[in-house]
Amino acid sequence: MSECIFCKIAAKKLPAKILYEDDLCVVFEDTTPQAPVHLLVIPRKHIASLNSAEDEDRNLLGHLIRVASRAAKEVKIDGSGYRTVINTNADAGQTVFHIHVHVLGGRLLGWPPG
Repeated sequence: MSECIFCKIAAKKLPAKILYEDDLCVVFEDTTPQAPVHLLVIPRKHIASLNSAEDEDRNLLGHLIRVASRAAKEVKIDGSGYRTVINTNADAGQTVFHIHVHVLGGRLLGWPPG
């Protein structure tokens, strides 16, 4: 999807502070962080939201979660704790319709969120 901002970041047509990438996904810093550490893990494949994911995306979705865990360890928030979030649709706060995992940490995260 050529107009999607995250597709452009994955294709390196837009700048981002990329911390990790592989054939399936890219991890970069959020430009409007909601915590001291706020990373985004996106698939290279355009999937608009969890509602758009297909059975064939099962392994890709698991890979995103595994990479989120490794990214948390890399930025040293794995020991203190971190939150992973996937917002689905506007009422949940999804503003970019390309599925992405938020990795938030670096401070105490209250519960319940929002």
